[in-house]
Amino acid sequence: MASAKPKFPAIKPGGSLILAWQVKGKHVVVVGGGEVAAGRIVHCLNADAVVTVVCPTSGLNPEVAFRVSEGQVKHTDRNFEQSDLDDADMVLVAIDDPAASTAIWKLCKERRIPANIADVPPECDFYFGSVHRDGPLQIMVSTNGKGPRLAASIRKFIAKQLPSNAGNAINSIGNLRVKLRSIAPDPAESRKRMAWMTKVSDTFSWEEMCKLTDEDMDFLLRYYPENKAPSFSELRIAQGAPDPQGVDPFDGSFGFSVGA
Repeated sequence: MASAKPKFPAIKPGGSLILAWQVKGKHVVVVGGGEVAAGRIVHCLNADAVVTVVCPTSGLNPEVAFRVSEGQVKHTDRNFEQSDLDDADMVLVAIDDPAASTAIWKLCKERRIPANIADVPPECDFYFGSVHRDGPLQIMVSTNGKGPRLAASIRKFIAKQLPSNAGNAINSIGNLRVKLRSIAPDPAESRKRMAWMTKVSDTFSWEEMCKLTDEDMDFLLRYYPENKAPSFSELRIAQGAPDPQGVDPFDGSFGFSVGA
């Protein structure tokens, strides 16, 4: 009798590897100064990149001109030259000249610089999706360059399904994670930290996460040694009791004291 085949995820070719690309402090060259370039620039500045716009002043639209005048981006007032790639970490081309765009793309390939040529999917190392942003929360919808307008429609639909305070809730949980790591930094605690944070995230609602104060978080950490996660109401009630649910205050065995 043949053994049963293992149940592993089926491979679905044709997709893109969707990543959160860290470009903070990296040099992004944007060739062009129109509406598409303006959108690319916003994405890059939101990710703390250092942006240089290569375009004659006459070709800058009002938004890009504003970014230049405010010093938010550097500006090279001329058409693209090969030397513009000398210290580039990424290149975004948004000009109405197919031949010039392809020439720039080939130069980027020679230098192994990741590039995106607007509206030419075959000449893109990566695509821009439609992004929903709420504080630390970012959700990107990609159609692999096939339907940008449809991606925007799907993104808006998803955004409407999310709690209005999702970003604030994520900030609260992020702060709790930082506090937890500071009082239990041992790498050996990694699995326990993750398991406890999962319990807390599953127990509290979005609204309750937003309401967490620093005092709430410090008190909540007292439940960590026993891997417990009280409800929000139990947490608030327990703060008025000397011995919350039988859990003793942290005794310093993990190198900290909550009351310190």
